[in-house]
Amino acid sequence: MALPDPHQWTPAEYLAFERAAATKHEFIDGQPVAMSGASRAHNLLVGAFVSLLYSGLRGRPCEVYPSDMRVKVAPSGLYTYPDVTVVCGEPLFTDDHVDTLTNPTLLVEVLSESTESYDRGKKFQHYRQLESLQEYLLVSQSEPRVERFARVRGDDWLLTDAHGQDASITLTSVDIEISLAELYERIDFDPE
Repeated sequence: MALPDPHQWTPAEYLAFERAAATKHEFIDGQPVAMSGASRAHNLLVGAFVSLLYSGLRGRPCEVYPSDMRVKVAPSGLYTYPDVTVVCGEPLFTDDHVDTLTNPTLLVEVLSESTESYDRGKKFQHYRQLESLQEYLLVSQSEPRVERFARVRGDDWLLTDAHGQDASITLTSVDIEISLAELYERIDFDPE
């Protein structure tokens, strides 16, 4: 589906376009922006995270979504597709389509060369405006490393860096510990 003439889109125009589109687009500053595809390692890491979180959250009031769940950051107007989203408690959506979540508890982004600076910078600035968000994870594809940003109070965030196959990371918002050996089980790293 081709993008219409550039103009300042409304969220309603974006959602109508996006729901009919064959590909995914973020909505940033009044404009839809096409999202690129993902590598094998990226997809394996997303799948592993979804699987590990789903298993760990069974029987608890939390839901795990892969990258097709759109998230709206209401204060900034960003609509985006995190690689993994967890919501605990009642999920809240923008409308009856139930495809745009507004209250994530935990967000995960798998880093790539083309998105790393955005995921660490501007995107995290948007995410920090979500009052519901308790943890934000950045997952490396090039080495076994997960960086965890946890909200400690208000706008204060604490970084925990887990790296190496023997490491694990504790996700306090969902009370789960993730082993990097399990997460990276199928990932082959370049020897350099």
